[in-house]
Amino acid sequence: MTSSEIRNSFLKYFEERGHTIISSSPVVPYDDPTLLFANAGMNQFKDVFLGNGKRSYKRVADTQKCIRVSGKHNDLEEVGRDTYHHTFFEMLGNWSFGDPSAPDGIGRAGYYKKEAITWAWELLTKVWGLPKDRLWATVYNDDQEAEQYWKTLTDIDQSHVLRFGEKDNFWEMGETGPCGPCSEIHIDRTPAGNATSEMVNAGIPEVMEIWNLVFIQYNRDETGKLTPLPSKHVDTGMGFERVCAVLQNKSSNYDTDVFSPIIKKISEFTHKSYNGGMRSAIDNSQFEFDTSMRVIADHVRTLTFAIGDGALPSNEGRGYVLRRILRRAARFGRNLGMHEPFIYQLVPALVETMSYIFPEIKSNQEHIQKVIKGEEESFNVTLENGLKIFEEIVSRAKALDSKTISGDDTFKLYDTFGFPFDLTQLMAQERQLKVDSSRFEELMEEQRDRARLTRETKVFVQDNLGIESTDSKFVGYDQFQCDSWVIEHKRHPMDGDFEYSVRDSIPSKLFVRGISEYVVFDTTPFYAQAGGQVADIGEIEILNTGNVIKVSDVFKTSKSAIVHVIPPSSEIGMGMKVRIRVDQFRRLSIMRNHSATHLLHNALRRILGTHVHQAGSLVAPDYLRFDFAHFAKLSDQELADIEALVNEKIKENIPRTPGLNNIPFEDAKKLGALMFFGDKYGERVNVIQFGDFSTEFCGGTHVNNTGEIGYFKIRSEGSVASGVRRIEAVTNDYALELLKIQDKSYFERLDYAFNQFDETLQLKSELADASGGKSSLAHNSLGGYEQRLNDLKQIRSIPNEASQELKSWFDQIKSRNQIMEELILQIAETKKSMEKELGRFRLQSLSGSMDDLTASAISIGNIKLVAAIVSAASIDELKNLGDSLRAKLGSGVGLLACVIEDKVQLVCVVTDDLVAAKKIEAGKVVGAIAKLVGGGGGGRPHMATAGGKDVEKLDEALAQTKSIVESLLRK
Repeated sequence: MTSSEIRNSFLKYFEERGHTIISSSPVVPYDDPTLLFANAGMNQFKDVFLGNGKRSYKRVADTQKCIRVSGKHNDLEEVGRDTYHHTFFEMLGNWSFGDPSAPDGIGRAGYYKKEAITWAWELLTKVWGLPKDRLWATVYNDDQEAEQYWKTLTDIDQSHVLRFGEKDNFWEMGETGPCGPCSEIHIDRTPAGNATSEMVNAGIPEVMEIWNLVFIQYNRDETGKLTPLPSKHVDTGMGFERVCAVLQNKSSNYDTDVFSPIIKKISEFTHKSYNGGMRSAIDNSQFEFDTSMRVIADHVRTLTFAIGDGALPSNEGRGYVLRRILRRAARFGRNLGMHEPFIYQLVPALVETMSYIFPEIKSNQEHIQKVIKGEEESFNVTLENGLKIFEEIVSRAKALDSKTISGDDTFKLYDTFGFPFDLTQLMAQERQLKVDSSRFEELMEEQRDRARLTRETKVFVQDNLGIESTDSKFVGYDQFQCDSWVIEHKRHPMDGDFEYSVRDSIPSKLFVRGISEYVVFDTTPFYAQAGGQVADIGEIEILNTGNVIKVSDVFKTSKSAIVHVIPPSSEIGMGMKVRIRVDQFRRLSIMRNHSATHLLHNALRRILGTHVHQAGSLVAPDYLRFDFAHFAKLSDQELADIEALVNEKIKENIPRTPGLNNIPFEDAKKLGALMFFGDKYGERVNVIQFGDFSTEFCGGTHVNNTGEIGYFKIRSEGSVASGVRRIEAVTNDYALELLKIQDKSYFERLDYAFNQFDETLQLKSELADASGGKSSLAHNSLGGYEQRLNDLKQIRSIPNEASQELKSWFDQIKSRNQIMEELILQIAETKKSMEKELGRFRLQSLSGSMDDLTASAISIGNIKLVAAIVSAASIDELKNLGDSLRAKLGSGVGLLACVIEDKVQLVCVVTDDLVAAKKIEAGKVVGAIAKLVGGGGGGRPHMATAGGKDVEKLDEALAQTKSIVESLLRK
C-alpha cells in the first residue's frame, strides 16, 4: 500500500462507522496560547474535552499535522539517529465526544473503551492484515476495564496484554489540561517475531508503539490535581509514518514513500548516496551521511508546514524553535558538503507528494521557499563567523586538556552568533566534547532576569501602592469627560531607595525619582496604557473650587484598578466628587492612529500574504508604529500599494460595526476576528470591525468610521529583528504635513520648514500675551529648531561629475531629507500644542462671558435658553465654550455662533437631564438653525455642530432659536 492508500483506508474505515471526516487544523494553534505548535490530534478538540465547546458531531476522524520540538513532547535529539522519531508527523486519529446515551443530530452516539479497542484491533488485523501474534497491548495499571476488553473482545494473545504505570500509560497533552489512562498497541518487528514482555515500552526500535487509545476523563490543573471531566471521551492517535513503515515492510520510516522523494532530492543536490542502514550495518562516514539526510528530510517538513500555516523564524517563542530547526538542518547540510542554500529547493518535492491532502502548502509554496531561502542565506553568514569562534573555543579546550566547552563560551555563541544551544552541543559531540549546560542555563536565566527587571519594575511599583479597589468603570469608549467620585487616594513618596524584592536574582532596591499621588475614581473616561495604545492625559476639576489638577499618566494594577497619576495636591480627598476630562484633542489623534493601525495590518496581509501578523505596536498621538512578521524588505511598489489601499479604505468612510464590545469569545471567533499566539482572551472580548476589511480583537479606542482618520502616510519601513519588519506612519494633520513636502526639492522643503518655524514663533508671542506669561510653552525656547534648520542649510554644492563624490552627495541629501521630515513633524507638533494652549487661555478669558450669558438666559418653562454670537478662533474653541456653557446652565439649551473665515459656525449644547428625559436633542436644534443660514450639521444628543454660508442671516437665525426649541419641546 502506498502512503496515500494507507491514509485513505484509515479515514474510510471510520467514515463507514459513522465518523465525520474533517481537515487537519493548522499546526500553528493561534487560538491556544498554551501551545507553541499542535502536538497531538486532539488539540483542536481541547475545548470539547474541557466542556467549553461543542461540535455538531459525536464521532470524528482526521489526519492531524503535528510538531513536537519542545516541552514534554520533544523528539528532536532522536530525529535522524533512529528510524522512527520526527519533529513533524501526521497523527491519524478517531474521536468520540461524550456520553453514548446522547446521540448527535443524525443519531450517532459517542462511544468509549469497548468500541475504541474493538475497532482498533479490527482495522489492524482484518483490514490491514497485521499478524496478530506480533501485536502487544498495554493498559494503565489500574484500568481493569480496558484490560478485560482486550482479553474478551479481541483474539489477542492474552499474555500480550500488559500493565504499566503513569509514565507509559497515562496520557497528558501538557503540564495542564485534559488527560486520562491510555492503551497502547505495539508491534514486534524482531526478525524472528520473538519479542518478550520486557521489550515492550523499553525504547527498543524493534518493538515499536504504533497506536495509542486515550480515554480522556480528567483535567489536570496548575497544582497537579485531577478533576473528572463533565463527559468521558475517546482520543486515539496513530503515527502515520510508523504505520506506513510497518505496512510497507520497511525497517525505517525514512525508507517509505513518505520520505523517499525528499531524500532522493537531497541525494541529487549533494551527490551523496543514501544507504538507509544503521551504524552497525555500515561504516561510520556513510552513517553520518544517512543521518544528515534523515534530519534534513524531517526538518524541511516541519519548516514547510509551520511556515505554510503562518509561523516565521525569529528570536522568540515559536519563531525561535523554527530558527533552531532550520539552522540545525543547515548544519547537517554542511556534513554533506552543502555550503550554499539548498533546503528551500526541497519544498517542491514535498508539495508534490502531500499537497493533495494538505493543499495549503501548495498555495503558500512560493512564500515558504522565500522564507527558508532568506533564513539559510542569513545563517550562512552567521555560521561562517561562528565556526571560526567555535574552532578557537575547541583549540582552547584541547590546550587545557578539557573535554568540556564552557557554559560561558556556549552562551557567547548563542548571544553573539545566534547558535542555538543544541547546535553547539551537536558540533561538540562531533568532536567528542561535552557542553557545560548548567552554566549556560545560569547565564540564560541572568539574561531573562535583566529583561524581567525592566518589565516588572513598573508593575511592581504600581502594585505596591496599597490600592485595593477594582471597581473603576471605564466609560472612555463613548465619553471624554464625566463626573466621578474618588474611591481611592494614595500619596506615595518615591524619591530615593524603595525597598522591594521580586526574585532573588534581581537587586533588592529600586531607585525612582519623583513624588506623585494616585487616584482611583468610580467612573473614568481615561484609558490606561494597554495593547500598544498609550495612556490618556487630561485634568481633574474640583467642583467646589473650580481648580484644575493635571493627570499625567494612567495605569492599571494587576487587580485592574484604573489609577490616575497626579502631582501632589491637598485638594483631592476620599469621597470627593470631581469632574474629570481627557485631553480630547490628543485622544482623537490616538484613536485615528489606532484605527489606522488595524487598516494597515489588514492591508499588509492582503498585499504581502496572510503570513503577516502583528509582532508589536505603539499607538501614540503623533504617530503609529507597527511591527509585523515578514521575511524581506518591502519594495517601494509594495509600500505604495499598502499606503494606497489604506487610504482607499479611509475614503470609503467605512463605519465601525456597533455592539461588539464585551461579547462572548465564541461569538467573536465566528466573526473571523484575527487571533495571534501569545494573546490571552477572556470569556468576553472586544472586537473592532470595519466592514469586511478588518476584524480584530482589541480593547483600545477607535474612530466611528474610517473617514475620521483623514489621511495615512508611511514615514519609514525597516528591520527590527530577523523576520520582523517595522512600519512607522502618521495620519490626519501629520500625514498632510508630509504630503505637502512630498514632491518638493530639498531646498523647497527647507523653505517650508522655515515658514512653519516663523508661524510657530508668532504663536509663541500670542500665547505669551494671552497667558500673561503663565504658559510654560510661551517660555519654551525654539532655538533648537532654528539651529537645526540652519545646520540643514549648510550643504556643499553639487559635484560636477558622476563619481563616488556625487554618490556621497546624494546619500547626504537622502539622510538630511529624513532628518528634515522629522524636524517638520516636531515643529508641527509644537505648533499644534501652542494653538491648543492659546485656545485654552482664550477660553478662560471668554468663560467669564458664559456667566453673563447664563445670567441673561431666557426661560421656557423651567428650561434656560441661551442663543448668542461669541468670539472664537476655531470650531474646537467654539465647542469648548459650548462645554463651559453647558456646565453652567443647570437645565437648559445653549446655542453659540461665530464667524470663521467668512463662514458661520454653530454649536448647540443640551444638559444631561433634558437628554435623559428625551425632551430635546442638540442635533435637531442646530440642524434647524443651520438651514436658516444656508447650511447643515448634526451630532450627539448633548452636543452638535453645524455650519452655514449666509453670514448676513445669522442674527435673524438666532432670533428664531426660541420658537425652534419650543416647537421641538411640544413634539
